[in-house]
Amino acid sequence: MPMRIASAPFAPIAAAALLAVALAACTSSTSLVSNRTQGYEISDSAMQQIRPGQSQDLVRVVLGSPQSTNSFGDQSAWYYVETKVQKTAFGLSMIQSRTVLAVYFDKNKRVADKAVYSQADGKVVTIEQRRTQSFGEDRTFIDQILQSF
Repeated sequence: MPMRIASAPFAPIAAAALLAVALAACTSSTSLVSNRTQGYEISDSAMQQIRPGQSQDLVRVVLGSPQSTNSFGDQSAWYYVETKVQKTAFGLSMIQSRTVLAVYFDKNKRVADKAVYSQADGKVVTIEQRRTQSFGEDRTFIDQILQSF
């Protein structure tokens, strides 16, 4: 006589457990849109601590290392960029806001000024799509191999 497995009483319990797990995954905490900050999170209290006459070391302690720097002659500038991005579950990203904190230093490496720029202060730069011709011929890899014979 073949042995029977008593699975009938456990089938409703297993189905209920599976349904509970599936519904727990669909809670309101999962969202199709997520907001996040890229770069630095520039707080108002940190910006208020930066004043003219302070050293670069103090600025580095308060704000951290700059994301970008530049130097023109005796003056230099440090840039801290904060970008708030909204990303969908489908991989689409939209920039909500962008803030740039620029700290300008004099020749003695002391804070001369600071400025806060928003996305509205930016300018759209068109990318040139033309290609510069190179010297010689543009040959494919196969053309180069065939010309060697």
